Amino acid sequence: MRSSVVPASILMNALLVDSHCHLDFPDYANEQPRLLAAMAENGVGWALCAGVTLERFPAMLAMVEAHDNLFAGVGVHPDHQEGCDPTVNELLSLATHPKVVAIGETGLDYYRLTGDLEWQRDRFRRHIHAAKDCGKPLIIHTRSSTEDTIKILREEGADSVGGVFHCFTESAKVAQQALDLGFYISFSGIVTFKNAVALKEMARVIPLDRLLVETDSPYLAPVPHRGKRNEPAYVRHVAEEIAKLREIEYSALAQATTRNFFGLFKDAHT
Repeated sequence: MRSSVVPASILMNALLVDSHCHLDFPDYANEQPRLLAAMAENGVGWALCAGVTLERFPAMLAMVEAHDNLFAGVGVHPDHQEGCDPTVNELLSLATHPKVVAIGETGLDYYRLTGDLEWQRDRFRRHIHAAKDCGKPLIIHTRSSTEDTIKILREEGADSVGGVFHCFTESAKVAQQALDLGFYISFSGIVTFKNAVALKEMARVIPLDRLLVETDSPYLAPVPHRGKRNEPAYVRHVAEEIAKLREIEYSALAQATTRNFFGLFKDAHT
């Protein structure tokens, strides 16, 4: 396992990490050089590309292999009912690659899909088992499903590996439950939206040593790019907003979230 220590020179330069994006999506076909250049121009040093299907995973892995500052998660998003439904062993096999630093994204979503969703819960449990077996943290997606998400994480002992609740939009109660399980909380561009009053308050009070920032590109572009296609360079706007909300220097927020990222995703390296 690689060291999770972030060199002091990197922290002093206040480089950010986009802890959740999807640079392998067709939205970015042949744009990786420009996207990486824009990241560098905006002080974004690294990005984690979360897996959503196993069919797309080989192409995503090839992309992150080609760039030292990109990492991957392997998993199948709860919205994906078609395609490969992975076994624990399949996830474990793919997670052995040195660029794979997490299991996910995974979780539950009762917003887009209805009916008997036991298959979602079964899949979620398999991802947790794989994470525990390989010792890599989980990337959690939850929407209209927090009660079951927390319940399954507790039942399966996910606190032994931890992870991150990505694109957090839930209540203070859910945040505390996640923190109690050893998970981090990640904020996306939604926190910059004028009407996201409750979420802004959450960004003020989450412990600084458990906070991450993300874009969830190509979705949820922050102000001043709201309504447009998102990209990792824009995570700077998320960090700037949270620093303002917490009344701390931007550099302090950047240093904390970068340290948190490499502390959580210990197989990532600088």
